[in-house]
Amino acid sequence: MIKPRTAVPPLHVKLVGGSDWKLEEQRPKQFTMIVAYRGFHCPKCEIYLRELDRLMGEFQQRGVSVLAVSCDTLERGQLTQDDWGLQRVPLGYGMTILTARAWGLCISIGRGKTSKGIEEPAQFSEPGLFLIRPDGTLYAAIISTMPFARPNFKEILSALDFILEKNYPARGEA
Repeated sequence: MIKPRTAVPPLHVKLVGGSDWKLEEQRPKQFTMIVAYRGFHCPKCEIYLRELDRLMGEFQQRGVSVLAVSCDTLERGQLTQDDWGLQRVPLGYGMTILTARAWGLCISIGRGKTSKGIEEPAQFSEPGLFLIRPDGTLYAAIISTMPFARPNFKEILSALDFILEKNYPARGEA
């Protein structure tokens, strides 16, 4: 488990659209927010990432750069972007299981088709949300073992307002 105020592991993925995304190259004013999602097969992820896509401007206004990332292949990442209508959120694909574990994400084994009729991959990560300071240290992490009960993006925005206004420190490092 990554502790707040400590360096996070490296993260380097490809983006749907062809470019590379490297955490160490990010230069946000306040935070980088990494949203790990289960993949194209997940109907809950579709709802969640559509909401993130809709609120991207709000995060940018607060100095937060965003990445949504999964263990999906390029093909499934492209389907995610196209079928879900994502236009603003950078969408990373190809996160390895080893990298997902290094970030503390829970790993699930595919169990056939989802309620959307899409086959689950052999292995994939469960959701997580990370706020990383520009110096590469963890500010906050929210990790789930299931596709349900994810942090609400409007609540994250409200929390960011409080954090920035009060210069609230990272907690949970002990």
